[in-house]
Amino acid sequence: MVSFVVPCFNEAANIAPLLAALDRVWATARQENPGLRGCEIVLVDDGSTDATWALIADAATRRPDTVAIRLSRNFGHQPALLAGLMAATGDAVISLDADLQDDIAVIPRMLAAHLRGDEIVFGVREDRSADTAFKRITAQGYYRLLAALGVDVLHNHADFRLMGRKSIEALRQHGEANLYLRGLIRSFGFRSSVVSYARLPRCRGESGYTLRRMLLLALDGITSFSVRPLRWIFYLGLVISVLAFGYILYAVFMALTGATVSGWASLVVSIYLIGGIQIMGIGILGEYLGRTYMETKRRPPFLIDEVQRHAKPGP
Repeated sequence: MVSFVVPCFNEAANIAPLLAALDRVWATARQENPGLRGCEIVLVDDGSTDATWALIADAATRRPDTVAIRLSRNFGHQPALLAGLMAATGDAVISLDADLQDDIAVIPRMLAAHLRGDEIVFGVREDRSADTAFKRITAQGYYRLLAALGVDVLHNHADFRLMGRKSIEALRQHGEANLYLRGLIRSFGFRSSVVSYARLPRCRGESGYTLRRMLLLALDGITSFSVRPLRWIFYLGLVISVLAFGYILYAVFMALTGATVSGWASLVVSIYLIGGIQIMGIGILGEYLGRTYMETKRRPPFLIDEVQRHAKPGP
């Protein structure tokens, strides 16, 4: 069986088009891969404030292939996605966003790759012309930054992917509080492949990924998979120490020769510069320490408030 997992946050305008699109793509997938059996659609409401829950709960009562999960509050995209992945029962689990900007027409190709033996199939955006210039520029900078920090991420891959049952069970073994699924799933090392597609424009509603959410996700990716910022603090401190020691030798030499060491302005600038670097370093250390603290508390990444399924007819 194939499971589709869709986290939803204020996506009331997209629920009906999403279900219709998944019905069409599943019919196509069955034609191209006759060996496929049934499917299920797992819709996770991540604390929406609009009619999202009412719509997905209604769909679950009407459709035997649909499961609606309501989280107790807004936990964020990654925990909501994890909730759906853990609830999915399919041998192949495909995660996607409700806005349909990731072209689900490539799902039959994903399923074909999985049937050939690929445990994970990543959807990669080869064309992002539908995104705004700001989105494209920040995304490129984000991927380059992660690469520079040594984080193994797939360029232009978000959360549109297929996972086999083996990788789902591997994910279940991880109990991380600071979730960055794009890097975590990539680190499993199972046989994988890539399916490329062109990103589509968003036709309905507004994206729930604000700039703040994107920055927090980027921070999760860096602190979860790289300690290079900590090393860079050490290297920067080493360089400043060497320069300071050289300046001390210069000051001593000038004093012994009877010359006056001038440069009050440069001294003040140096103090402010070093002070700023120290504060930044303390902030980076604090970020890692805070996330370590959150991991030790072992709090669940999400809490399920309600699950709605199709009611089976009685005997």
